[in-house]
Amino acid sequence: MQAIIQSNRRIRIGTQGEPMKSSFFAVLLMLLAGCSQAPHDTSADAQALKDNEVRWNQEYAAKDFDKIVAHYTDDATLMAPGAPPASGRTAIQGVLKSMLADPALSLKFQASRVEVASAGDVGWTQGSYQMTLTDPATNKVVHDAGSYVTTYKKQSDGSWKAVSDIATSGPAPKS
Repeated sequence: MQAIIQSNRRIRIGTQGEPMKSSFFAVLLMLLAGCSQAPHDTSADAQALKDNEVRWNQEYAAKDFDKIVAHYTDDATLMAPGAPPASGRTAIQGVLKSMLADPALSLKFQASRVEVASAGDVGWTQGSYQMTLTDPATNKVVHDAGSYVTTYKKQSDGSWKAVSDIATSGPAPKS
């Protein structure tokens, strides 16, 4: 009789354990399904960043202060060659106002690399720029060229804004 009771206990234990095993496997399957989701298609986001930079170039050509500033988040950082970093909207506005007041200013940039994170919320561009401006120390027009990296964050409305915009001058031209 004791063997039968032990067998019954085993059966009961096994029976009671089945829902737990089923729950465990259900949770495991849900976790695995979440891990195997198809990656976000970033091609449309990459194209949006390219289009954004085309508009940005046009706005620099038009010296449209408000539209240029609108490309930055409120907490963005702009690091321009020869200038200290400008962090935050007010600081960036000051740098851009000074740049755009220069009648000689011309800025053109072209991305050679555009990447978007697989989640589709962060992207970056890397490329080259050409800039003409007046040197404040000499009052002479100078030409500068170099490279840049801009990091973007996708906004809740689907637009992309720069959170970090860094440019560095290339080597000085040979005389």
